[in-house]
Amino acid sequence: MNITVLLSIIFIYFFILLGVAFYTSKNSDNQSFFIGNRKSKWWLVAFGMIGTSLSGVTFISVPGTVGATGGSYLFGGFEYFQFIIGNFIGYFIIAFLLLPLYYKMNLTSIYTYLNKRFNTEAHKTGSTFFIISRAIGATARLYLVINVLDIFLLNKLGVPFWLTTLVILLMILLYTFEGGVKTIVFTDTLQTSFMLISMIACILFIMKNLNLNIRESIDTLNINGYLHIFNCDPHSKTFFLKHILGGMFITIAMTGLDQEMMQKNISVKNLKDSKKNMLTFATILILVNLLFLFMGGLLYLYAINHGAEYQSVSHMINHSQITQNIFGFKDTSGKIQNIMGDNLFPTLSLAGYFPQYLAIIFIIGLVSALFPSADGALTSLTSSFCVDILGLPQKNNLTEKQKKSLRVKIHLTFTFIFLVLILIFKKINNDSIVYTIMDLAGFTYGPLLGLFSFGIFTKRILPQNGKIFIICIIAPILSYLFRILVLKLGYGIGLELIIINSGITFLGLLLISKKFDLQ
Repeated sequence: MNITVLLSIIFIYFFILLGVAFYTSKNSDNQSFFIGNRKSKWWLVAFGMIGTSLSGVTFISVPGTVGATGGSYLFGGFEYFQFIIGNFIGYFIIAFLLLPLYYKMNLTSIYTYLNKRFNTEAHKTGSTFFIISRAIGATARLYLVINVLDIFLLNKLGVPFWLTTLVILLMILLYTFEGGVKTIVFTDTLQTSFMLISMIACILFIMKNLNLNIRESIDTLNINGYLHIFNCDPHSKTFFLKHILGGMFITIAMTGLDQEMMQKNISVKNLKDSKKNMLTFATILILVNLLFLFMGGLLYLYAINHGAEYQSVSHMINHSQITQNIFGFKDTSGKIQNIMGDNLFPTLSLAGYFPQYLAIIFIIGLVSALFPSADGALTSLTSSFCVDILGLPQKNNLTEKQKKSLRVKIHLTFTFIFLVLILIFKKINNDSIVYTIMDLAGFTYGPLLGLFSFGIFTKRILPQNGKIFIICIIAPILSYLFRILVLKLGYGIGLELIIINSGITFLGLLLISKKFDLQ
């Protein structure tokens, strides 16, 4: 595939986004940047949020899990769907528990709740853990897509990875600079559309190429062992109860307690429409994820039909022989180049296994998955730092122009932080990043979930003496040590890590709290 053509498509797509940003940022102010002046249409937000939730992880990594090996079953199959079921339950809890709370308190930043419920220390602690969580999660997603562009396109032109990352971050910075949430609501909708079109086009092409209809495709996936959903092995990290419960709590934390996702929800004009947005989004998301898993199974079938195969290889690591299963096509020397996991979809699309028009559609979908990973994150991190850490809206001694200047500097600072974190992920170079992201979320979002839970389900008050922050730091450390301990006993902790982490945080807060004294 002509690299120049693909790069041209990326830049054309970017200029379309830039045009949307220019149009939506007219007459924008700080309130437009933070919450879109609470004039966003609920259906527009619901559709656009799909792109933010899916990102490059769902577009690239989730399909790769279907034929991956190393679990309790021969293949990963549709086990990821267990997590999606948990997500679906979590969205209902957000709609009927958290959204009413946020609208009742008329919040610009959701972490303002912690200030009103407890004190400034709780507020700043919650915001700090959000900033850490979102920065790590967003850059991991962003890295996944940039890495594909680097391996298959820009590296061939001699462009270093750091420069690719820097250019893409500057592109994102340009179209989020002025409009903030007001712009992102529209650009996310555009990006979601292109991502879904790319997925559907791929499914239709493979089914036609393999001469299968939907029913025959499902039967073939089942015969090949790719279709199972529920993992019934309690010792496995993907045991169905762990995935469903973990998925529910991760959704509550990563969506309901996440400024980026809630910033879009509270930009809707009223609670009724915001609930509609959340429930519509949850319903569509469960169907879209099912389609991405279906596409993943078809990708493995297509690859096998065109010469790919599984093979077991042995490596010596620390004087121990480790056997690893790989999947891919043989090169001229007869050696299999492993494409199992995150490399499956990009390899088929950009290495000549798909026709050129599908490679173009893939690139459009890939770039559509790239931008929502970072644009909303940059905006929400800037908003959270300005509102929660600096208290910018309350600084009446500053003019609107001075406030905007400070916000811009913070926006630029987070862009630089993103660059550094992406380069760190490149150094780590994990082959399947979807479960890495959820694992990290268990550590970073756990204290946030514990803080909010303590505020909602108890009437006790917390001291402002540094102990809240200390407990929120200690909880992830204890969770990590506990996971190592139980692993030695033969039990693998999976997505339930966030429940353990938030539970330790809750108990710690209970120990330092005291009853509310009406007098």
